[in-house]
Amino acid sequence: MQSGGRAVVVTLVAAGVWLFTTPPLDPGTADFVATPVPAAPVVEPPPLSLDELSARVDPTVVTLAASAGFSGVAGTGFVVAPDGIVLTNFHVVENATEISAVHMGNGLIYDATVLGYDKSRDVAVVQLITAADLPVVELAPDALPDVGDAVVAVGNASGAGVLVPAPGAVTALDQQVRTRSSVDGSRNTLDRMIRVDADVRAGDSGGPLFDAWGRVVGVNTAGLSDEARNGTEFSPPQAPEAYAVPIAEAVSVLDQVLAGQSGGTVHVGPTPYFGVSVRDVSVFENKPAMGAAVVSVNSDSPAEILGLAAGDIIVSLDGTDVKSSSDLSEALIGRIPGDSAVVEWVDDAGVTGSGTVTLAQGTPTA
Repeated sequence: MQSGGRAVVVTLVAAGVWLFTTPPLDPGTADFVATPVPAAPVVEPPPLSLDELSARVDPTVVTLAASAGFSGVAGTGFVVAPDGIVLTNFHVVENATEISAVHMGNGLIYDATVLGYDKSRDVAVVQLITAADLPVVELAPDALPDVGDAVVAVGNASGAGVLVPAPGAVTALDQQVRTRSSVDGSRNTLDRMIRVDADVRAGDSGGPLFDAWGRVVGVNTAGLSDEARNGTEFSPPQAPEAYAVPIAEAVSVLDQVLAGQSGGTVHVGPTPYFGVSVRDVSVFENKPAMGAAVVSVNSDSPAEILGLAAGDIIVSLDGTDVKSSSDLSEALIGRIPGDSAVVEWVDDAGVTGSGTVTLAQGTPTA
């Protein structure tokens, strides 16, 4: 989540078999059965104390500051490759025109750029420009922790630029949570989330959720609002509750971005700008019954130059049917600035129009 800007809040050993070929026995010899040697049990080292964990993991964490015009967002990220590849939340960098990162190990400030993202999983991949030889996090060996496992969320709590550990435990897996921005009120639904009882705060978004041995199990994403945490005159404070993206989900996005393959819900590279706000067509409308209804068109945008206006319904992009607002978003996922596309729409009078749009340079959004 963020401070002084957009924040998302919750209202949220395999057994082996050895095969031996037995040669014919010579006279006077006896057959025998070899006694298998049992495998040595895997023994975990003792869990780290909070101070030990912080000393080990803090040098792999960065604080992030993203700005868009006069607004700013504070968040967290963690290094997954020595050349400065960082994982964070999408909502930390959404619409950002400038991003900077402070590495908590060497104290250096880096300019950063977004390599790719998946809004539906709230994951973004960021590159720290000029970074080299940075220490990286260790990922947990299992895809998911167990309920009851001890965890520690580490992040830029309250945007203060200092890492604060928040200990807790896993309370549930595979959770769906509805999140809300404290800035513009926009909402997003996230699936397959890890629920924890750590006190995750604004600014912690995008930070690592560590297990008891300092291995990342998730990406801290959503927590209680300040009002819910502190209580009001009408309601008592709520017990800590927060949610994290499982690390396997985040790594899936990371792998796709590093492979340079836009597709599905993952966008790679610079974001194209079309310049329309759309919604699904209402069931009470039938001109046509499906499509992406234009709510507004940005001034001087590619969409305005094309001739689109509020009330128009976009029905296809490059010959592919657009049946909903999400269809339009998905159709633009694989595009980059400078790409052209043929758009077909139907206006308020039921007249069909079409034209070719050239997408401009945009900021990370979906």
